Amino acid sequence: MEYIRTIYKEASTFVKWITIAFLLGGIGGVVGSVFHISVDVATELRVKHDFLILLLPLGGLLIVFLYRLCHAVKGVDTDRVIEAADTDKSIPFVMAPLIFVSTVITHLFGGSAGREGAALQIGGSIGYILGKIFRLDKKDMHLIVMTGMSALFAALFGTPVTATLFAIEVISVGVMHYAGLVPCIIASFVASLIAKAFGLSPVKFDSIPIPDLSIGFMLRSLLLALLCAFVSIAFCLALEKTEHLFKKLFKNSYLRVLVGGGVIAVLTILLGTWDYNGAGMDVIAAALAGEAKWEAFALKIIFTALTVAAGFKGGEIVPTFFIGSTFGCVMGGMLGLDPAFGAAIGFTALFCSVVNCPVTALVLATEVFGGESLLIFAIVSCVSYMMSGYTGLYRSQRIVYSKFGEQYINIHTK
Repeated sequence: MEYIRTIYKEASTFVKWITIAFLLGGIGGVVGSVFHISVDVATELRVKHDFLILLLPLGGLLIVFLYRLCHAVKGVDTDRVIEAADTDKSIPFVMAPLIFVSTVITHLFGGSAGREGAALQIGGSIGYILGKIFRLDKKDMHLIVMTGMSALFAALFGTPVTATLFAIEVISVGVMHYAGLVPCIIASFVASLIAKAFGLSPVKFDSIPIPDLSIGFMLRSLLLALLCAFVSIAFCLALEKTEHLFKKLFKNSYLRVLVGGGVIAVLTILLGTWDYNGAGMDVIAAALAGEAKWEAFALKIIFTALTVAAGFKGGEIVPTFFIGSTFGCVMGGMLGLDPAFGAAIGFTALFCSVVNCPVTALVLATEVFGGESLLIFAIVSCVSYMMSGYTGLYRSQRIVYSKFGEQYINIHTK
């Protein structure tokens, strides 16, 4: 009888999570697709109407006003979602609509940001709300938040396996939350199918040249991954220090976003290009075709740091892809690698470094570039993960085990 009860309990749990995953994947797929389309429309309008960059400070004021109106000035960000997936932290109901609208505003007027931070917040918020509706216990609430994160990530990027692994790996590095595998992969699969039904294409680059493997090629790739790890540290420190400086100089959040938006607008006009505003997917595609400006990665770091410090919303992962691919393209060519493949290495290595997720980075490279160079991307992911130290984009992320030895450290990223 005990065996039968165990089987019944496990079967009931399986059915429960399958049901939740399909429901959350469906909701996440629709919401994620609408969000994706909204950001694309905002970007198209910005590119067509140059004057919109002059309104960036006003867009920032609107974002601050909305957050204050909803009493969500502090602690309503991606870190809050990560905390909810790891602790008993709650997610406010207003998080999803706030980050949705604010990210669209940021992209419309030219802030340098991505969209994955918004995806994680929207997905985690939807998952948390459903968990409350279903009256799940504390441990199941953690899983449903991860499931929501996976669904929105998959809807935006069209990489369901990456979305699954990211949600279960990013929370506490060194401990994979395998209990979330089934709901996360099913929700991601459903969400990505719905995104395709909306006519959205997955992030994929099929034209990356496949190199002939050799010791020399491996060593050059390893060196590039090492350099990318150093760039990732510089990027994370730039985000942290710029935000700290802005808060110190401009204690009023309205003044902070007004100044930050003005500086970004002036820089854009002086440079005479939209390359460093928005997500910059066109620049990423050019780098992965072997073309990038040597200064592009540094300027993107500056624009993104200013955007985040000022108080605009979005995310840092797509800017990370920009920084990594442009740096990898230029530096890879200098090291004797094909610039396009160097861009792919930079794309993968910098992502791995800033989120501290080597398994996710390897799978991302496979889904985006194909599996022909699996070994090289594995080496790149491992090296960049180890040598990026304990910095990261998310302050709530825990590094459970040391990167340099078999030691339990359980620290938060810096």
